[in-house]
Amino acid sequence: MKKILASLALIGFLIIHPPEIIAQGNARVQLSSKTIPDALYGTASYYANKFEGRLTANGEVFSQQKMTAACNLLPLGMWIKVTNLYNGRSVIVKVNDRLHYKNKRLVDLSKTAAKKMGYTGGGLTKVKVEPLGKKPS
Repeated sequence: MKKILASLALIGFLIIHPPEIIAQGNARVQLSSKTIPDALYGTASYYANKFEGRLTANGEVFSQQKMTAACNLLPLGMWIKVTNLYNGRSVIVKVNDRLHYKNKRLVDLSKTAAKKMGYTGGGLTKVKVEPLGKKPS
């Protein structure tokens, strides 16, 4: 009886406060386009050279020269503005890949995008990510 009441309480809470992101196995997945936030904050890294020429999650060939990103929380094909919170530099990139499901970083950028944001020396930086939609603005 206690388990049933606890389950009902949890269901009621989720109806009143629906989660934006839920866990499916170990992977975080987006519930719907309605749950896309105005901004996300987290850590950015950039792709290792070993990924050059490999296929991305949406089928494109990865290139360090393109302005692209990997992100597990936003839909493929979404254009995003990524701002380095340490120096204020920002870039607009397209999400065309996914991070490893165990990776806790928010976004992984191509080396070209990371250079424009000024963090290739340290490898990581704190960022603000603003979704722009399926077409860049």
